[in-house]
Amino acid sequence: MSRAIFAGAAYFLVMLACGVAFGTARVVVVTPLLGEWGATLVELPVMLTISWVACGWLVLRLPVAARAAPRVAMGAAAFILMMIAEVLLGTSLFDRTLTEQVQGMSVGAGLAGLLSQVAFAAFPFVQLWKAR
Repeated sequence: MSRAIFAGAAYFLVMLACGVAFGTARVVVVTPLLGEWGATLVELPVMLTISWVACGWLVLRLPVAARAAPRVAMGAAAFILMMIAEVLLGTSLFDRTLTEQVQGMSVGAGLAGLLSQVAFAAFPFVQLWKAR
């Protein structure tokens, strides 16, 4: 199980790095052109594709057992770390309260982002199911 948690942490770090890079580009370049929703709809498929590929690579590279429990643990670890990072970034960089952060993730583009993070967390298990 510790291998699955380690893989979840690695998965989180890969996607955090991609999220920072693409998020910066989205805010600086795409949002002024397409608005918040348009930019989100451009970014999400790219991030989900990267997430799918990174997940597949990591479960092979850091061999995560092809069983439900380790795959769920990997996704859960990655999701928990991502939620912690979201809150820390929102409160420290954007001076949002925890309440504002949660409210922002409950509507509109913030909700779309949260749902994509749920998909990101489910990918280790979905890839197991898909392989069978």
